[in-house]
Amino acid sequence: MSVLTKRADFLSANRGLRVARPGFVLLVNPNGGDQVRFGITVTKKIGNAVVRNRMKRRLRALLRELLPDAGLPGHDHVLIGRDRGVERDFAKLHEELTMALARAAAGKGDPPRRPRT
Repeated sequence: MSVLTKRADFLSANRGLRVARPGFVLLVNPNGGDQVRFGITVTKKIGNAVVRNRMKRRLRALLRELLPDAGLPGHDHVLIGRDRGVERDFAKLHEELTMALARAAAGKGDPPRRPRT
């Protein structure tokens, strides 16, 4: 597993499958290789640097635990932290990510978002 670092990789993941959960949004997109890659992003709307870093640590721990077995080979996985994800129980986040990865593997993403007006 490798980590996404380039902005272009995050933007291309946004064109892929989207699975939203209360604590995070999972984006999955083929990367043209056979490697499983992941990235995490948490915006400033979530909180200050301490809160954002805590959220990133929690999401990183989840991904490192679940992606080797449940991740899609040859795909980029991006987790976008949501506001309620910081105080959610870690076991609940684990369960939600397991279900989100299963939905992504089945090709069942959420419907496309409406454009903002």
